[in-house]
Amino acid sequence: MSIAAASLVVGLVVLGLKLVAWRITGSIALYSDAMESIVNVVTAITAFVAVSLAQKPADAALPYGYHKAEYFSAVIVGVVIIVAAILIIREAVTGLFSPELHAASMNGLLISGGATVINAIWAFFLLRFGRKVRSPALEADAKHLFTDVISTGGVLVGLVLAFVTGWAVLDPILAGLVALNILWSGWAVIRDSVGGLMDVATPLPTLKIIREVIASNADGAIEAHDIRTRQAGKLTFVEFHLVVPGIMTVERSHDICDRLEAKLREAVEDIQVTIHVEPEEKAKHSGIVVV
Repeated sequence: MSIAAASLVVGLVVLGLKLVAWRITGSIALYSDAMESIVNVVTAITAFVAVSLAQKPADAALPYGYHKAEYFSAVIVGVVIIVAAILIIREAVTGLFSPELHAASMNGLLISGGATVINAIWAFFLLRFGRKVRSPALEADAKHLFTDVISTGGVLVGLVLAFVTGWAVLDPILAGLVALNILWSGWAVIRDSVGGLMDVATPLPTLKIIREVIASNADGAIEAHDIRTRQAGKLTFVEFHLVVPGIMTVERSHDICDRLEAKLREAVEDIQVTIHVEPEEKAKHSGIVVV
């Protein structure tokens, strides 16, 4: 949660610097860059709320926990990003019909460049931390910050070129390119988040590990079938049927399940396991053969 709060502070600092740069230069492209930073602040606020909510323990109302709150957060961020892009496109179109190049101000460009360096450092740290704790909200925030860094770098290079050549039309064109980049970023965030809301399966490498653990640690059982997985924030849910000999006692089959759950927790971080035991005579015989 402290990381999400720090992200909000960084976003506010960068936004302030970019607004100053825009006011100094009057550039539409730097206006679009400042608008993107407003999105960063909204993203940080949303991520802060979502991460805080996702840490709440499961209760009677939500017995599977609050982890999907982060996916809702990422969807909201994606929508805000797209709205910001539309506003920038409107300003860019207006600028194309009446291009105007304000007096060059190296101070404004340097301030914007400094804000970009801050963003780049924080985005790199945030992405690594978000992947480490498997937080969709923090990863979405980091990915958007990286697009901000790339677009700002392009804007600064383009503005220098515009001032050197005197081509005022480059300013609104750059703003339009920033908007397109933001649109793509927003779509990517929404696409990834919808997958989580739709109970997307775990990645294939993780699924392979799960199947291998089941196959090699279910001594006494016959097979496992109907293995299903899903992601919910940092949690991985797995459920399957475990076939045992019909004469096996409940206590013995329960011991096998306990051993499987322990091994799966060792192999996959933050995993929740549900096992349905069934006798051999009722099994489908179409799953993982226990070795």
